[in-house]
Amino acid sequence: MPQTKKFIIDFDSTFTQVEALDILGEISLDGDASAGKKLQAIKDITDQGMEGSLTFRESLEQRLEILQARKSQIADLIEALKKRVSKSFERNKEFLQENADDIFIISNGFKDFIIPIVADYGIKEENVFANEFVYDGQGKIVDFNRENPLSKNNGKAETIKHLKLEGDIYVIGDGYTDYEIKASGLANKFYAFTENVHRPKVTSKADHIAPSFDEILYINKLNTKFSYPKSRIKVLLLENVHPIGVELLKEEGYQVEVVSSAMTEDELCEKIKNVSILGIRSKTNVTKKVLENANRLIAIGAFCIGTNQIDLETCQEKGIAVFNAPFSNTRSVVEMAIAEIIFLMRNFFDKSVGMHQGRWDKSASGSFEIRGKKLGIVGYGNIGAQLSVLAENMGMNVFYYDVIEKLALGNATKVDTLEELLQNCDIISLHVDGRKDNKCLIDSSKINLMKKGAILVNLSRGHVVEIPALKEAIRSGQLAGCAVDVFPEEPKNNNEPFQSELIGLPNTILTPHIGGSTLEAQENIARFVPGKIMEYINTGNTFNSVNFPNIQLPFLKDAHRLIHIHQNEPGVLAKINQVLAGYQINIVGQYLKTNEKIGYVITDIDKAYTKEAIDALKNIHGTIRFRILY
Repeated sequence: MPQTKKFIIDFDSTFTQVEALDILGEISLDGDASAGKKLQAIKDITDQGMEGSLTFRESLEQRLEILQARKSQIADLIEALKKRVSKSFERNKEFLQENADDIFIISNGFKDFIIPIVADYGIKEENVFANEFVYDGQGKIVDFNRENPLSKNNGKAETIKHLKLEGDIYVIGDGYTDYEIKASGLANKFYAFTENVHRPKVTSKADHIAPSFDEILYINKLNTKFSYPKSRIKVLLLENVHPIGVELLKEEGYQVEVVSSAMTEDELCEKIKNVSILGIRSKTNVTKKVLENANRLIAIGAFCIGTNQIDLETCQEKGIAVFNAPFSNTRSVVEMAIAEIIFLMRNFFDKSVGMHQGRWDKSASGSFEIRGKKLGIVGYGNIGAQLSVLAENMGMNVFYYDVIEKLALGNATKVDTLEELLQNCDIISLHVDGRKDNKCLIDSSKINLMKKGAILVNLSRGHVVEIPALKEAIRSGQLAGCAVDVFPEEPKNNNEPFQSELIGLPNTILTPHIGGSTLEAQENIARFVPGKIMEYINTGNTFNSVNFPNIQLPFLKDAHRLIHIHQNEPGVLAKINQVLAGYQINIVGQYLKTNEKIGYVITDIDKAYTKEAIDALKNIHGTIRFRILY
């Protein structure tokens, strides 16, 4: 960093995520019957001081009076604050250490707890300017050093004036007292830091609103650790993605917008223009038209198993990686299939409806155990295979059909044709993917092949079963019952009405696409998908990507990582290496994988290189997308 640039950083709610005196209050008031009321009063007084509606000295006096804290509690406060350092300062610890001479903490907080925290980040004790507690003989905090300029109004500006710093001075803080430094003419710029708290009265005075320290380093071209501020990465999450997923992406530092419902094609075309990460579930269709409007899209997360709602081919062509959750809700779907098979075989659903209508129909007619029955599974992937195991443990004889050769689990038997499976099984459960070839896989001709009185369960995709044919089969008695969780057309949200020809049919269980909708499954998905997306953005790893060549990469160490996505054509790797050789850039490691459409090259290089070299790499014929990670 050039020696002419100095950073003045506030401590409370800037360097740390919290106001230290609020945390000290939680410690000192532990066990106090009025703790809740007193803690709220401390927070209110803090906010009034930060916004400038209460003088700082008044704010400090009032808070210390409520706190009734002791010197012995400062150690506990320090331990608590070490866990609450702001994420973007944690990420840029190396920058703070390397530029310690030009980093200053000027705070209305107290040296007693500030110095031990910032020392871990290389910030020098002599560069910390803050208040000092006054203790009585028993170690009780009774006052503060009233001679310290930072205990007075406009104390930060006064402190900087005495420091006589040379060069450009940049102030980073969340409070009105930080703005006062700039207002006094003692700083070039005031950055309103909003990573932890957003105060409109303060941000309205700022030269720049900084949602993270990464942002400040980026706009000043000082970012030595991260290639792009995470606060500039916009995330759009649709269809009620689980709050854990939302929180994980926010914690990473991204700008996250949440929409509860799906969007139409036109709505998404407009909304996606500046989005870098899109998260959807099953109802949102990411079409070619949508992707043509996605100017900044890097990755799509499908918070579900299926990805047929996404134009994967166009995503490949545009260098957009797609991730899903192929295993996360497997158990939930399987348990639902087992439950529905039992319900249908015993005719529980109709019996229950009758009871609610006042009918007592005690009869064993048409009611069967599942033990010894033949279960036919169409699609022996993650869900089909696990259903196979659970069904066999319950005494069923399991048969399966899949277009791909799959290893049978337990005593399951593979059959050679779908027709053979349908003709011989008492129960058919569908677990195929959403590819176009599977449209009306079970049509009237296939249903007529099934044993008379068989049951059909569809927890896969709505278009897999021909609905009019299924309706006729239930009415005619060809099938004794069915369970359907997915439909060719589904409401976009819970406010839209559901319509289907299957409504009102006997022994027919209809559910609103909830096969994977358990708390456990949604939490698993919400952790898995963001994890894969963040790993891809941070390291270039594509392991478990649906549409990219899968590469599992080592951690990036003492190097910059070049990510080159290109059309799969001969000679691209050679051209990349020719450019690197021409600019005398040393390769630390290199990884290449291709599929039928694209090539994915990861090259780790020494940190010394020119902009011209990067431009040359971007201009290689066939390049789809290029990124640098460091």
